[in-house]
Amino acid sequence: MISYFTTIFEEFPFFASAAPYLALALAIVCLTFFAVLASIITKYLIIGAIRKAITISASLRDDILVRRKVFHRLSHIAPALVIYAFAPQFLDGNPVVVNAITTGALVYLSIVCVLFIDGLMNAGEEIYQTYKISRTFPIKSFVQVAKLILYFLGFVSALSLVLGQSPLTFFAGFGALTAVSMLVFKDSILGFVAGIQLSANKMVAVGDWIEMPKYSVDGDVIEIALTTVKIRNFDKTITTIPTQSLINDSFKNWRGMEVTGGRRIKRSVFIDISSIKFCDADMLKRFSKVQFIADYIVQKDKELAAFNSEVGADSQSRVNGRHMTNVGTFRAYAEAYLRAHPRISKDLTLLVRQLQPTEHGLPIEIYAFTAVTDWLEYEAIMADIFDHILASASEFELSIYQNPTGSDFGKLAL
Repeated sequence: MISYFTTIFEEFPFFASAAPYLALALAIVCLTFFAVLASIITKYLIIGAIRKAITISASLRDDILVRRKVFHRLSHIAPALVIYAFAPQFLDGNPVVVNAITTGALVYLSIVCVLFIDGLMNAGEEIYQTYKISRTFPIKSFVQVAKLILYFLGFVSALSLVLGQSPLTFFAGFGALTAVSMLVFKDSILGFVAGIQLSANKMVAVGDWIEMPKYSVDGDVIEIALTTVKIRNFDKTITTIPTQSLINDSFKNWRGMEVTGGRRIKRSVFIDISSIKFCDADMLKRFSKVQFIADYIVQKDKELAAFNSEVGADSQSRVNGRHMTNVGTFRAYAEAYLRAHPRISKDLTLLVRQLQPTEHGLPIEIYAFTAVTDWLEYEAIMADIFDHILASASEFELSIYQNPTGSDFGKLAL
C-alpha cells in the first residue's frame, strides 16, 4: 500500500522529495480510518443489537451484563484486530513501523481482554448474589484472587510483547521473587485462606448478625472480601475488620437463632424475701379463681393433702408437712401464663425457675423463646410479658424488690 501511494505522490514534482513520508502518513490514516469504522460498526450495530435484545428479554440477570458494560469493553477488540491484521498490508516496506504498530495492537488487545474478563467477573459475581446460596457461600474473595491472577498474567503478557521475550522467561524471574511476593501479598494470602475456611465451615455469611466485642462489632455482615469483612452495626456505623480475625478470634453468630425461628428471653424478677409465706385458706380460695392456675390449685392441694396424711404431719404448725407458698404458686402462674401466650414458642425450652438468693432478693427467672426473631417484635413481646408479671406479683401478696429511693425515705420521715 505504501509503494502504491509513493508512486502516486512521485507523479507530482513538488511531492517527489517527500513522497515516502506522505505515503506512510496516508497509509496510517487509511489504517486508522478502517479501525475507527470497525469500532463504529461493532459498538453501534453489533453491540447495540445485543444490548437491545438483552433489554427486551424477560430475565433481569442479563441486564447486569449491560450495566457492567461487558460487551462495551469487548467492542474495543475490533479496531485492535483490524490494525493487527491489516498493518502489514498497509505499511509494507516499513518493517520497523509495522512491528511497532502490531506490537502496540497486541498490547492493546491484552489490556482489552483483561478488562473484558474483569467486567465479566464483576457481572458474574453480581448475578451470583441474586441467588440464595450467595448468603451462605460468598465468592467475593475468590473473585478478587482471580482478578489478582488475571492482572498479573496481563502484566506479564504485555511486558513480554514489549520486550520481545517469552512469558516463561518472566515467570522464571518471578520465581526468584517468591519470598518478596509472599511478604507483599501476606494480607491477601491470609485473607484468601480465611475466606476459604469461613465458606467451607459455614462460619459466617453475608446477612448474618454477629457480635465481636474485641472490635466493638454488633450488627449484620454486609460484605466478605479478600482481606476485609464489613459489618453494619445497629447504630448504623460500619466496622471493617480483617478477614483472618474471624478465624483467629472468637465471635458470636446469631444465625442459629434466626434459623430456629425463636429468640430467647432470659430475665429475672427479684422478689422481696420478706414477702414470701405459706398460703392460707383465703389465699388458696382466691387463687383458685385465677383462670390459668385453677386446675393447678385443685391438683396441688390434693397432692399435698395426700402426702401430709401419709406422713402424719401435724397441722397445728405450717412447717410440718408440705404446704403451698405464694412464691411457688406465682411461679406456676407465670409458667401457665407463658404457655398460653400466643407469641411464645411451644416447641423450645420454657421454664420459670428460682435462682440463688442474693442481697437483692429471690430471683425468679423467665427462660423462654418468642415465636418471632424480629428485634422490634421481640422487645415488644418481652416488655408485655414482664409488664404483666410485675403487675401480677401483688395478687400473690409478693413484693418486687428494689433499692430504697428518695420517696421511700420521704415516707419514713412522714
